[in-house]
Formats: sequence, C-alpha cells, structure tokens
Amino acid sequence: MFITFEGVDGAGKSTQIEKLTNFLRKNGKKFVLTREPGGCEISEKIRNIILDTKSDLGAVGELFLYFAARAEHIRQVIKPSLESGKWVICDRFADSTFAYQGAGRGLDICKMKEINSFATQEIVPDLTILLDISVKVSLERRKLRAKSLDRLEQNDEIFFENVRNRFLELAKNEQKRFLIIDGNLDENEIYEKIIAKIVKVM
Repeated sequence: MFITFEGVDGAGKSTQIEKLTNFLRKNGKKFVLTREPGGCEISEKIRNIILDTKSDLGAVGELFLYFAARAEHIRQVIKPSLESGKWVICDRFADSTFAYQGAGRGLDICKMKEINSFATQEIVPDLTILLDISVKVSLERRKLRAKSLDRLEQNDEIFFENVRNRFLELAKNEQKRFLIIDGNLDENEIYEKIIAKIVKVM
C-alpha cells in the first residue's frame, strides 16, 4: 500500500502519521515512512532550497524543483519499497503540488499533471488521507508551534484559501482514492476513522 497524507499546515498530519506507523508496526507490517519534498539525500537538499526564506525562486522554478525531488524520491525510495512488498507512508505527495503550486501559485494544473506523471513513473497513491481544517485554524495552530515560518508558510491567507479549496476539489474528483476527515475532530476520533479505512484494505 502507498498511503499519503495531505492538508494545509497544522492539520495534524504528523500526529496521525505517527499513530498509523505505530499501528502498522504492532501488526507486523513492514513499512517506509517518508516525506515530500525530501525522502532521500538529493531530494532533502532540494527541499532546503525550496523552503529557504532566502531562496529567490519564481513559481515555475519552484515547481520544477518539486518535480526533480519527486523523481529521485520515486526512483530511490518509493518504487523500490513498494516492489519489495513494503507499505509506504508519505507526508505529502503530488496532490500538494497541485494545491500549492497549482492553486496557490496559479500554474496550469493540466500541464502539471502531465509532467508529474512522467516524474512519478505513473505511480499513484492507493489511499490519500486529507485532513481538512480552515485557514483560520491553520494559522492559529502554526502560531502555537512558535517556530519560524518557511518560505511557503509565509504566504498570505488568500494563498492558503486557494490551496485548501484545491485539495477539496481534488478529493471530490477522486473519491475512491481520497478519505476526507475533519481535522477539527479529536485526534483519537481521526485515528479511528483512518484505521477503519486501513483495516478494510489490509
């Protein structure tokens, strides 16, 4: 199984990813936990460039760095892991690109999907868990974390409204792949919904 987690910052992805990997571990499942951008040495270096507040990147340059990082991530980590029978749990994947660079930056999603298909060798998640919260809640949670904001996190509320709406649009268009969960629920309620879905496909 290839499972991805999506949502705006502060939606609770990290918490639920940790709970899910603990569940898989207890049930004897071999898995790889990874993230985007990143997941392997060269992709982590690209991540640092993308998120660096001093990086003077245009929208198109930013987009192609994401695709370069993803192509290596697929080649070095995701594809080999799936082929060896391991589960892959990934914090963000292509849907984040369609949301952040597509809706957020205003780039053509049709062109993006074509390039993404090439970069990913047409590998698509079996399940995408979208934790949905409002932009207002996202901002409140990010402030509570009391850490400096990276280059993407520094965008305005309109940017993040567009990102959130694109996530919901993607989920609506691929209902079989997506599981949408209200990120305002108690973390244990969210976990139960995720596990109920996972158990059906194990």
